[in-house]
Amino acid sequence: MTLTEQAEQLKDSVPDTKATPTRPRRRRRSPPWSLEQFVVEPCEGKARFHDFELPLKLMRGVAALGFEYCTPIQAASLPYTLNGHDIVGKAQTGTGKTAAFLLSIVTDLLNHPIEDERFLGEARSLILAPTRELALQIAEDAVQLTRFTGLKVHALVGGMEYAKQLKRLETTHCDILVGTPGRLLDFANNRDIYLDQVEALVIDEADRMLDMGFIPQVRRLVRLTPKNCDRQTMLYSATFTQDVLRLAEQWTEQPAQIEIGADRIATDSVEQKIYITTADEKFQLLNLILSGDNVESVMVFANRRDICRNLHDKLRKKGLKVGLLSGDVPQTRRIKTLEGFKNGSTRVMVATDVAGRGIHVDGVSHVINYTLPEEPEDYVHRIGRTGRAGRTGISISFACEDDAFLLEPIEKLLGQKLNCTMPDDLLSDMGAPGAAGTDSDSDVSQQSVPDVEDTSNLTSVADDAVSVEAKPEVLDVGEADGVMPDSEISDDAPKAPATPVGVDDIDTSSNADDTDPTSNSNSA
Repeated sequence: MTLTEQAEQLKDSVPDTKATPTRPRRRRRSPPWSLEQFVVEPCEGKARFHDFELPLKLMRGVAALGFEYCTPIQAASLPYTLNGHDIVGKAQTGTGKTAAFLLSIVTDLLNHPIEDERFLGEARSLILAPTRELALQIAEDAVQLTRFTGLKVHALVGGMEYAKQLKRLETTHCDILVGTPGRLLDFANNRDIYLDQVEALVIDEADRMLDMGFIPQVRRLVRLTPKNCDRQTMLYSATFTQDVLRLAEQWTEQPAQIEIGADRIATDSVEQKIYITTADEKFQLLNLILSGDNVESVMVFANRRDICRNLHDKLRKKGLKVGLLSGDVPQTRRIKTLEGFKNGSTRVMVATDVAGRGIHVDGVSHVINYTLPEEPEDYVHRIGRTGRAGRTGISISFACEDDAFLLEPIEKLLGQKLNCTMPDDLLSDMGAPGAAGTDSDSDVSQQSVPDVEDTSNLTSVADDAVSVEAKPEVLDVGEADGVMPDSEISDDAPKAPATPVGVDDIDTSSNADDTDPTSNSNSA
């Protein structure tokens, strides 16, 4: 057989793959989404999201989040804000105010798309929040609501890499911009963001802005936006003090005023207990509570970072999976800590009030006030971390000789008397073992140490590739305005570059703010 014949024979023996081409499997297209897939029966006394003319893409996001009926603040404010009116709302954390203003903003952006050329860094809406934690939580909520709309969300907060935030601003448009005052001014001073085209402005927790000394920074940001008559402004506060009302008068145009009092907060789902004890017995009681069978996920609040640090260390020595959120914890570590608490790998979270202003974790079974808050509103924020998403929760507060006098203003705010019991009742209530341990609270410092974050702790973390470098050329807004003492300046202010978070890279675990709001009233 010749070589030619051998080659022909070999060719014939090889199967011709081209003769039987394989057809690629087609992906079946799902039918377009419609309101028929989101049926909510009318309920007397409750407003449905169907009752408002929300865009279909937005309603799909509402359905995906499982929202059915409006909360009181949503039902009261949406008729005004959806029609373009300004609003001044009194509402605590946990009332649904975030969704209230986001629904209005997204509806306006979808109903009035920009057909002309847009510039990068040019925001269509601006949301100001006093803490990093709250800003990132709002940004995360915005991403969830707008997932089917194509709108772009950016978050600019301190303590994270400036360049990363800037890179995203330079690559995608900015429909919704969320941030803290100092970091936003940092970007504005560097001409990396432009606010002259803002259509909707939200100032969240205006009372906390006042407490933390951020109003001068907020004023400068507001001046960069269009005039009152050319933008929609929504201002929310937990209280209506004269200072807050004066700010509302300056920044809004004929606003509708809506009040959702503390008695309207969903505290019916939270069982509140007060245990009368001594400072030396507190840790023993805490240890006893944490050993209870029905204690699943717990947040322990204390007023100062030194108390939180000592509690964290002592609980870890007892073998508990415990995390710490306070001003002296580096930003990247806070994110990991909060993520561990969300996924259940951390059972106990010890935190200052700064963490209570933005943590939204479903499934928190207990909130323990190791020390009573000095501001009554903070009590409401604390207990609002449990009893969420239709579940019930338990709030336990320790009242000792040092802080029992703080109960009266809390009861006045709630409009009800709180039932105080002696710790002897704890055994039967909690079903915990009889031996509570012998550790006393004497080594948990009670001295007044404000929870102001030491920016020197924000060192580079290799795993997260987060670097914090000094930027001397950036104006320190707090010092320039002459209103913020050093103890109140967070590293969120433009002292050093922080990091913006965008739609694709928002860390859902969030992070605590750089300054504990309680530091103002507790500093020595």
